[in-house]
Amino acid sequence: MEEFVGKVWHNWVTRTAAGHYPEAAVKLAEVEKTVGILFRAFGGDPGLKVAAATAETHGARRRWLQRLAGTGEKQALARRDAETLRLPPEITAFPDKTLNRDLYLWLAALAASDVAPEQPWFIRNQRASQAALTNYPGLATRYSRLVAAHLAARITPAELQADEAAQESAIRHALREPASVDGLPPLNSRKSRPPQPVLLWLIAAEAPVAGQVADPGEHLPPEGSSSSEPGKDAHKAEQVETPDNKAPMLASFRAESLPTWAEYVRVNRAYDDDEDPNARNVANDLDKLSLTRDGQTAVSRVKFDLDLPSAAEDDTPIGPGIALPEWDYRKALLLPKHCHLQPMIAHDAGRAALPPELAATARKLRGQFAALAPQRRWLKAQPDGAELDVDACVRNHADRHSGHTPETGGYLAQARCERDLACLLLADLSMSTDAWISDTHRIVDVIRDSLLLFSEAMTATGDRFGIYGFSSLRRQNIRFHLLKDFNGRYDDAARARILAIKPGFYTRMGAALRQAASILYEQQAGRRLLLIITDGKPNDLDLYDSRYGIEDTRMAVYEARRMGLTPFCVTIDREAGTYLPYLFGPAGFCVIRKPEELPRRLPLLYAQLTRD
Repeated sequence: MEEFVGKVWHNWVTRTAAGHYPEAAVKLAEVEKTVGILFRAFGGDPGLKVAAATAETHGARRRWLQRLAGTGEKQALARRDAETLRLPPEITAFPDKTLNRDLYLWLAALAASDVAPEQPWFIRNQRASQAALTNYPGLATRYSRLVAAHLAARITPAELQADEAAQESAIRHALREPASVDGLPPLNSRKSRPPQPVLLWLIAAEAPVAGQVADPGEHLPPEGSSSSEPGKDAHKAEQVETPDNKAPMLASFRAESLPTWAEYVRVNRAYDDDEDPNARNVANDLDKLSLTRDGQTAVSRVKFDLDLPSAAEDDTPIGPGIALPEWDYRKALLLPKHCHLQPMIAHDAGRAALPPELAATARKLRGQFAALAPQRRWLKAQPDGAELDVDACVRNHADRHSGHTPETGGYLAQARCERDLACLLLADLSMSTDAWISDTHRIVDVIRDSLLLFSEAMTATGDRFGIYGFSSLRRQNIRFHLLKDFNGRYDDAARARILAIKPGFYTRMGAALRQAASILYEQQAGRRLLLIITDGKPNDLDLYDSRYGIEDTRMAVYEARRMGLTPFCVTIDREAGTYLPYLFGPAGFCVIRKPEELPRRLPLLYAQLTRD
């Protein structure tokens, strides 16, 4: 009985003290797409993604019932930084669900109007509110309702001590009349508390300083409407020193002894470094996560870094390499000669025939694509030709008898209809293509088959095409593999080079796109298609694995379009919808959900893209 009464009491006091309305809750996942579109429509940075904010301890004064229940210590508030617009994962502040949804929309408009992030928090939010209401007067009614509902839920100045009451009065006045208060009155006592959280404002984004790192999860692709994983929470992070005894047992480690440590008995045992099933719940209760920069874990694991193969085992370099620029979105500057790209060709690939398992599909594709090959057609009413045009002759004879001068010739002539088109196919050969998608095939095997069948189809059309692959290991080692150039024939040698492709390193896509665009630009054709095959977003070992890589790739795509090229991306990444619309536009990419269908669908996709 005592436990039952205690449980009832706990539930009642918690629900009463919370000041929230779960029955009117609106989740970020429900309005994320709308908020993202509204944010960009109001002029917000299109490179920012929308993600959930973490609940943080605010330190403000609470009502006595909240103190009794132990609630209200944390609040998830909106904030904006260089890469992310973070909004509360759920809003239950008002009893009306419409108001909770309107708060999301207001925060999007406020963030889009936030053009002075260097200003103090109090001034910054007032100016952003004034700009939003001035530029979009239709928001005024919703804003007034939100302010009235929010002020009704706040602790009144009469319940606070003098200095806290002065701050609360200034905040209330600033909410009712934005940009009318010049500053926030100071607190005079050490026992004074900071003001209560303002749900209608953005909190100040912490500037990166020594000893701090960015929020984990912020280096994600910018969103068209980005969808984070369900239940994925954001946290602040702080950098800490690595423990001195991080690997006490590996003082005299020799790599050749590693196989002797293996455990071959298939018994399901628990280890000290097994994942704790309660770790997620513990992490959710933390305000900050402590991180180190050495990239190693504290458990007894051995990690080998990737390195370039020896010259004897590597592909053959072509020339000394090419210096290419790279776009730094933070400086809004194209850094000249920032990357080094090395063209390469397979070493002793020899000659090879088409694999027997692809022969039937290739034969079918050649038959289908033969219809796209240039055909001869008859041109009527020509001044000269191989045969008479009977219809034109009758028409000319009638014109003469009626007193008119014939305006057309009387012959038929044959003309060849040429397809004035060139296509460059650029394949991502990063190490992620080494992943298995079935018991018999890896991603790189699917890409290899796709390139072979694509080439077979292209030979049937007679269109000029080139095939290249790429991977990278930081900006000074970007490998650009020549598989088939525009001047070479698709023969057994080119087929052997395609069969010799293997997973490489990382995906520094911007430099590879610039080099591919430069090659395609030199081709004399009316239409030039730059087709990219990839299995993931741009990344590398350095800062390229963040918004930096996304922005550089986007700029490379923009440069290609300015050159008159048509970039189009084909991907098997199921999460590509979160970043490819930002890179290639809503109609500039195609996601293939089943990777095993790529070899069959790629030639058909090319036929659709080049249809007159």
